[in-house]
Amino acid sequence: MVTRVGEGRPDGVPDVELTDGTLVPGLVDLQVNGFFGHDLVDADEAGWKEVVTRLPETGVTAFLPTFVTAPVERQAAALRSTAALLPRLPPGAKVLGVHLEGPFLAEGRRGAHNAAHMTDPTPDAVAALLETGLVRLVTLAPERDGALAAIRALTERGVLVSVGHSDATADQVRAAADAGARKVTHVFNAQSGVHHRDPGVAVQALVDDRLHPGLIADLHHVAPRVCELVFRAAGGRVVLVTDAAAPAGMPPGVYALGGEPVVMPEQGPPRRADGAIAGSGLRLDEAIGNTVALGVDLVTAVDAATRVPADLIGRSDLGRIAPGAAADLTWLGPDHRAHATWINGQNVSRGGS
Repeated sequence: MVTRVGEGRPDGVPDVELTDGTLVPGLVDLQVNGFFGHDLVDADEAGWKEVVTRLPETGVTAFLPTFVTAPVERQAAALRSTAALLPRLPPGAKVLGVHLEGPFLAEGRRGAHNAAHMTDPTPDAVAALLETGLVRLVTLAPERDGALAAIRALTERGVLVSVGHSDATADQVRAAADAGARKVTHVFNAQSGVHHRDPGVAVQALVDDRLHPGLIADLHHVAPRVCELVFRAAGGRVVLVTDAAAPAGMPPGVYALGGEPVVMPEQGPPRRADGAIAGSGLRLDEAIGNTVALGVDLVTAVDAATRVPADLIGRSDLGRIAPGAAADLTWLGPDHRAHATWINGQNVSRGGS
């Protein structure tokens, strides 16, 4: 835990002296499907161990593993399996819960998800997925039957609701925010967008102060000038996410996302056989660097990868360097890459590439 913060040099000889770069709070990623060759929804214990112990190489000290669309009973089984596995994991990036991205999505905005498994958020389906208590974030399409009631029910249970994979109008998204939704999943991707007479999800994400647009700043999912637009319109609300999939941190090749094959090319994000983007190969420290290169100041960019996501999921002990906060820290070099990472005050990564 951080006990004191001050200016100038400490008394005595410091344990660590950083000669350049910036010391920032540990990075918090709310959307990680997988990494280092492992898709977390069906990874074995060894796969989970590799992900939690190696994510600090990228500056991430806490994250939400993300499970994509599958039949409700299969997702419920995956949640039970994960709940049993988590206590056996070694020290590493903190698992803050699980993000369910589906199955309550719009078939017309499926992206890399399997539309055959998409369904309405009935009370029974929601109850089945909340049984383990692991679910911390749910992405859904608010235009589906029963969605507003589900948003209210999830919010009452302390689950963050995000609008995504949706063809909703701006008014429908506003109604979702009225019901308790507070986030928009990967803004501009797999959702209705900006039209001067027919505004959609992306418009409401930018103009509604209650909503926090998630942004995949790999400069492929969203063009650089549009990333700049997001920060200009919603500065202080933006949440940088990776949407990393199993190919992240790996060479080009064939991997899996939700049981479906995806191909990691030499350049750009992974894709399904039909060409749909399937997650990313992005690191969160890289997302900060890309954002700064667009002209966003470093404080705002770091805030979008630390304090904003932490506060959004109710973890005020994370995402800041302040008395009482967890001693989760990342040293970003001048290149904005993680050069060392501390979790609970322990150095868990040096010289991350």
